[in-house]
Amino acid sequence: MFPRKRFQSDFELSAKQLQLFVQAILRRNEISGPEKSVFIRVHPWLKFPRDMEYEAVIGLETHVQLKTKSKMWCGCANEFGAEPNTNVCPVCLGMPGVLPVANEEAMRLTVLTGLLLHCEIPRFAKFDRKNYFYPDVAKNYQVTQYDQPSTKNGFVDFEFNGGITRVRITRAHLEEDVAKNFHFDRNSGVDFNRAGVPLLEIVSEPDITSADMAYEYLNALKDILIHGGISDCDMEKGMVRCDVNVSVRPKGTTELGAKIEIKNMNSFSGARQALLYEIPRQIEVVSKGGKLIQSTRRWDDMAGITEEMRTKEHAHDYRYFPEPDLMPFQPTDAWLAEVKQRLVELPLERKQRFMSTYQLPAGDARAFVDDVPLGNYFEQATRDAKNPKAVANWVINNLRAKMTETGTALADVKILPAHINELVTLVESGKISSKIAQEVFAEMFATGHPPAAIVQAKGLAQVSDTGAIEKFCDEVIAAHPGPAADFKAGKAAALNFLKGQVMKISKGQANPAMAGEVLERRLKS
Repeated sequence: MFPRKRFQSDFELSAKQLQLFVQAILRRNEISGPEKSVFIRVHPWLKFPRDMEYEAVIGLETHVQLKTKSKMWCGCANEFGAEPNTNVCPVCLGMPGVLPVANEEAMRLTVLTGLLLHCEIPRFAKFDRKNYFYPDVAKNYQVTQYDQPSTKNGFVDFEFNGGITRVRITRAHLEEDVAKNFHFDRNSGVDFNRAGVPLLEIVSEPDITSADMAYEYLNALKDILIHGGISDCDMEKGMVRCDVNVSVRPKGTTELGAKIEIKNMNSFSGARQALLYEIPRQIEVVSKGGKLIQSTRRWDDMAGITEEMRTKEHAHDYRYFPEPDLMPFQPTDAWLAEVKQRLVELPLERKQRFMSTYQLPAGDARAFVDDVPLGNYFEQATRDAKNPKAVANWVINNLRAKMTETGTALADVKILPAHINELVTLVESGKISSKIAQEVFAEMFATGHPPAAIVQAKGLAQVSDTGAIEKFCDEVIAAHPGPAADFKAGKAAALNFLKGQVMKISKGQANPAMAGEVLERRLKS
């Protein structure tokens, strides 16, 4: 029997640690041999950790080129595809003694973005110099907004996992884009055409919890910017890029982990793929007892991995200070009122309105969100309409298809919106069949004539006279004794063949429902 000892600890022990702990006790007390037994009573203070679950915390910085004709500080053209270093001037290149002049349209678009994102618009904002040295910044600093941006504290609502999710917006601040580096086999080049293009940086709060959620947020943000006329958001032209900030932490905790930034993602699918790799990578490190440090990584799309570029800089590393060559921005009531006149209906709100007001399915509503002019055309066509869904079918399935087939722009379409509803009414009242309606629509598209006038001029009205339809049916039964006998023998499908023959000899004008009833009655008698 060895002396009883009590051990206390303020930390948790794993199974392996406990094993080593017991071995140390045995060695200290010189206990060994199979004849010796050791009993350990585990006190409440000794806890065994379970397999820990981790969650991702994601924030996005989305950089969007604004839809202006000229650059941010000068009159050089804001255009894509020009010969390298042709849209440049002393201001773009940061020559000594040059003075920037703010692009007012860029200021308007920035505030308009803030309004679309439900942001506050401060009555005082300023520009700052962010100092860093890199080949794509000729003057060795970037003019941006730091502690007093033009917009702050907003949010984006979007559809995710069958519901509506909200991501808060920290700020949307205005800055200038940098030049573009090109790397060749033996040398590199810099194209300064992009330098000085107005760039909006939209910073989200770390409210995003998965790669899929990040993807849906980015697409929703892009939709808002396009609908608002802020940017064309052409990702192939580099108009939208994003930096991904991600950390992991044990579920149920509130403290943020080390933030890892994945820099310059030029596609939303790439951002999603990078997160699908990076989140498990970080979880593996911390679950094995490793430590993550704040750093910047790049996404290798070919290899499907992220790679460390550098440890992350902090704000003080950029030595921000107010831009001395630009006055603070102080919008007036009149100026803000002018910008507010440019507000548009948000894509999500538009979709929900089309679904609730016109009882459209989500797919149809989405079609009218993606194509705003077509949606406006539909709304004109549904005035006094009893069946908006039928009108939507003709607009989406027929009108849009015909426009695509003929290369016709909506502005050049000859059919008046009201005539679509008139065509629907003719079909639903039984005056023309669905087949005849297709023929009438083709004539409407070619001439712009009203459907009722076309039906009358071409004698296309549906035959609903019982006597006439009985005559058609008798002719078909006499001409096709085989299918008639098949139906009498119990083959119900034969009736459809016979009905088709009635429609054929009536040139599509027989009422198909009446034709079916008469045929069935004749064959069963």
